[in-house]
Amino acid sequence: MYAKDHEAVKKLSPRVALGLRIKELRVVCGMTQEELADRTGFFRTYMSRLETGAANPTFDALLALAAALNVSPAALFEPPSVESQKRMRTVPGSSRGRVSK
Repeated sequence: MYAKDHEAVKKLSPRVALGLRIKELRVVCGMTQEELADRTGFFRTYMSRLETGAANPTFDALLALAAALNVSPAALFEPPSVESQKRMRTVPGSSRGRVSK
């Protein structure tokens, strides 16, 4: 990874970086959010919130994700690729479906 790429990753909040990494690993495995949710026992909406950094997973949730993705728990904490960050479309919010006027 180039130095400027590493700096871009460092600017992400830890939850957003973790979410991008989960999404990256899910895509590499060829799974949809729904398939990963089924493997972990989570709701698909929770998977979406994890991947956008809107949810803060528990230790048990991280272990379930690692098992479902067939990676070590430590692999979840590796920096997401810069390509993953470029694909990020929205900034997570806490609206929970409410529309601001």
